[in-house]
Parts: sequence; C-alpha cells; structure tokens
Amino acid sequence: MNLHESDILRTLIYEPFVNQRILAETSGHSLGVVNRSLKQLIEDGYLDDKAHLTSRAREEIRDKAPRNAIILAAGFGMRMVPINLSTPKALLEVNGERLIDRIITQLHDVGVNDITVVVGFMKDQFEYLIDEYGVELVVNEEYASSNNLHSLSLVADRIHNTYIVPCDIWCDSNPFNKTELYSWYMVSDLIEEESSVRVNRKMELVTIPEREAGNAMIGISYLLEPEAGIVSEKLKEMDDDKYSDCFWEETLYKKDRMILQARVVRSTDAVEINTYEQLRDLDSDSNHLKSDAIHTIASALSCREEDVVDITVLKKGMTNRSFLFSANGLKYIMRIPGEGTDQLINRKNEAAVFKAISGLGLCDDPVYINPENGYKITAFLEGVRSADPDSVSDLRKCMEKLRRFHEMRLTVPHTFDVFGQIEFYETLWDGEPSIYRDYAKTKENVLSLKQFVDGLETDWCLTHIDAVPDNFLFYTDKDGAEALQLTDWEYSGMQDPHVDIAMFCIYSLYNKRQCDRLIDIYFDGKCDRITRAKIYAYISMCGLLWSNWCEFKRRLGVEFGEYSLRQYRFAKDYFRYAKELMEQSSGEEAQG
Repeated sequence: MNLHESDILRTLIYEPFVNQRILAETSGHSLGVVNRSLKQLIEDGYLDDKAHLTSRAREEIRDKAPRNAIILAAGFGMRMVPINLSTPKALLEVNGERLIDRIITQLHDVGVNDITVVVGFMKDQFEYLIDEYGVELVVNEEYASSNNLHSLSLVADRIHNTYIVPCDIWCDSNPFNKTELYSWYMVSDLIEEESSVRVNRKMELVTIPEREAGNAMIGISYLLEPEAGIVSEKLKEMDDDKYSDCFWEETLYKKDRMILQARVVRSTDAVEINTYEQLRDLDSDSNHLKSDAIHTIASALSCREEDVVDITVLKKGMTNRSFLFSANGLKYIMRIPGEGTDQLINRKNEAAVFKAISGLGLCDDPVYINPENGYKITAFLEGVRSADPDSVSDLRKCMEKLRRFHEMRLTVPHTFDVFGQIEFYETLWDGEPSIYRDYAKTKENVLSLKQFVDGLETDWCLTHIDAVPDNFLFYTDKDGAEALQLTDWEYSGMQDPHVDIAMFCIYSLYNKRQCDRLIDIYFDGKCDRITRAKIYAYISMCGLLWSNWCEFKRRLGVEFGEYSLRQYRFAKDYFRYAKELMEQSSGEEAQG
C-alpha cells in the first residue's frame, strides 16, 4: 500500500464512499489519484467493489494503530533565555496551558495513554505528570553534555507504533490520530533557512545543500516497522560521545533522504517555540514572559519590555549564560549567572573590581551591574574575536595588555586565595570523595608548594585570575583600528599577578613547551629560573583548583570533558616540573 492508497483508505474510515469526486475533495488528492488508488485497494482486498472496508483493511488498521508515545523533554532549552533560568521549555504556558500538558491531552484524546517522558534539566518539575496523567518519567543524567539522540536511545526498545514528540511544540489542532497507516515525519509548509530537508513531489524528505531553504522541521513523527526497528538499532549504535551533539533525526537519514514520508502541516497549525520572542508572538500574555531579566533590561535602558528584541543566546559559558539583544536601536549583551554560581562568586567583590578599573581602558564599563544577583549588561562590540592561543602575534598583544594591567598596581579590598578556593570547592562536594583515586596524594603534593611560594617576595596587586584566551577580545574601535579588551572580571582580586600567566596556560590546555613560550613572551625572554618555577607551581595549584571546580559543576550535571581531566593533569605534572626547577636552583646555590 503506497502513500496515496493509505491516505484514501484512511479517508474512507471516517467518510463513507459516495463518489470519486467527493472522495477527491475530502482527501485532497486529484481525481486521477483517487481512481488509481481505489482500483488498487480493491485489487489488494482492502476494499470491496462498493469501496467499503474489508476485514483485511480493518486488521491492517488495528496492526498499525498508535500504541505509545515518547516525549523528549530533557534539554536546557538554551535558546529560551531568559525564561529557562527557572522553567523548563516543556512547562511554558500558552493561553494558560502548559506545552507538555497540551501534548499529553491531545495524545489521550486519540487513545494513546502509554506515554514516556524523558527528562533531565529541572527534572523534579515534571514529577506532577505521574499523578496527573499517568506518564512514566525516564531521566537522562547526561542532558548537559548530550543532545536528544541520547535521550531517545534510553528508550529505544519502546519504539513500536510510536509517536516521537519534542516538548516545545504547540499544535492548534490535534496532530495525532487513532489511525496511522505509515511512518512519517512532520514538517511545515513554512520555508526557512535553518531546515536541512525539503519535501519533493513524491512527499519524500530530501536533504538540501547548506544555505538553501527547506521546510521547517516540526519534529513530531510516527514510527511503524520496519522504520521503527531501523531507528532503534541506529540509536543504540550512535549512543556514543562522538554523536553527543546529534539530534535523533540523524537516525532517519539514508544517503540523501529520510526513510520516512513527509507529513506537511500549515505553519499556523504547529509551532515550535524555541525563543522568548516566539513565545511572545504566539501568546503575548503568557505568564512566562514576565521575566525579571527582561524587566531589568527595560528599567536599565529606559525602554518598554516589548522593545527588547532580537534575543539570541550566546555560547554557554562555564559559569554563566549570556544572551544578545537589541533595544533602542543598539545591541547589548546580558549576563545571567549559571547553576550554582551564587556559591562560587561574590558579586559585591566583582562590582568593586569594576569600580577600580573604570575608565582605565581595560574594558568597557558595564551599562548595568547588580551586585546582588550578578545580572550585568554591557554594550555589544561589533566584529569581536577571542584571542587565538596558537597565534604568537595574538599572544604578544595579550601579554602586553596583561603586563600593562599588572603594572598599574591597582588595589581592591579582597583577595583571591588559591589554596582557600581549593578547599572551598572541595566542601561543595557534600562529603563525597573525588572521582580521582589518587586525589589525596595529588592534593598533598600541591599543598606542599605553598611553603616555596610564600617564601618568595611577591608584589601583589589586582589580578584578573581568569585571564584566558576567551576573555581577551579583539575588536575594531570607532576609528577603525584594532583594539583589545580584557573581559569577565568575576574572580578578580588581590594576588600575585603571575597567577594570570598560569591561568592562561591551563585554560589553553598548553603543553610544557607552549607554557614556556608564553612565559618568555610575558617576560620578554628574561624570566629567571625561580620565577619560572613559581609559575609552574601556580599552574599546578590552579590546575587542582579548577579540577575541584569541575567536580563541583559535575555534581550539578554540567560536564566539561577533556578540560576537566587536563586540569587534574596540570596539578600533577607541574608539581613535578616545579620541584625539578626548585631542586636545580637549590643545587646551584649550594655549589655557589
């Protein structure tokens, strides 16, 4: 039974046959398609000579009827800033109804009551669904480091006569049906550049070249055999770190097209809600538009909340979420502190740092900063790029900027205590041991370096602490010349300025040769052995510091992969390098 024949048969389930012309109007197919399909359905035994359904047709309908549904609701919904700070995307309200409640109700309306919801981010907020709708929750513990392919792989064995439904879809009319006769994937008649497929004349979904527009992908699908089996097997095969960024739709492709037929709906019938502005367009009275962040922007910039437009999420930082927006014809960036940040950063200290560096050309002064909750608004710089840690030219400019900052000898009332922070981050593990088996010995070695560092004369001053390549921003100033700023002063405090060199090295994941190169650039090739040993010691200390920080964030569900492992290696390797230089220096002094 082909696609057209399936459509004609399903139409006849609900609209008894009168004549071909009425059937054509009801089904939406041409008279020619209707005539050919009727003839074939009669020949195949699905219809009798009066176009009534036969027992074979009714058996086919029962065999292919929907049995269950899987709703994917584990992700951050990063593009929903600032709403996603407190609410998972699935729980957004449109016209007073939560998205996921509407989806579940629509499934119930067609008799689908076996519903699995895969959750992750803010998973506890979905608990009410168990009692209210009888759903089963499956937790994706890796929601922070994987995409929805992993979510669906957790329930791959449940895919048989199954609806797969993203949680962020609002459908005006019910997209589900008691009768399904073939596998399909839903797209919109809206043409957009973000799509990777288009519908051809055969109602197939074929891939398109980059920069070409295609049909907007809604994401709802229905899977029957054999497609259900193919998808299940591919999910298991692809549930691997190298596919962590993939969407589950990757399992649907065979060469240049999907293995499912297209189901096309009008753009007004099914809407994917990915951004704050899309929600505002759909329901301007939604309770979730009452965002504290948007209210703050409107107040700080003296504009209306509806004037805050073009909201775009920026790359998720290790500590914060930030988004780009426009207001009053200008572009800005708002920083929103991330998970657990209130335990890590003293925002009043940060405000004191900005007061100390104000007007010194180190960075643009914030348009707004709140020392209580950490909200910060800054002007957007056009044509910005971060420093390239592999470019010697960039490194020379960055180290010159850093050295000039250190030479200002600025002061603030607070310090950044490396050893104190190592211990502090460890307390945030809530009594759980480190994931590293030799942590106790590694920590003992690192702490033993304190006596060496404390015994050296150091000229403490305001130190950036997070002076890493991503925080050195090259841009074009108003005169068209290249300029350089140092941004993100959250951790800044009084400390030995050479800690900044160490931090640049470990964030860049440098090997020893690259670390030595950076030290030589900062000191213009005139770094003595004791100072180099001290910087090695700082690399070891800071490696353990950020390793402990990564372990804390890991307990919040935020993974940093190689970065985390490499920090721990810095702690171990550079303890050894520092000790070797210290011993060489002691030996030379003894000989002298």
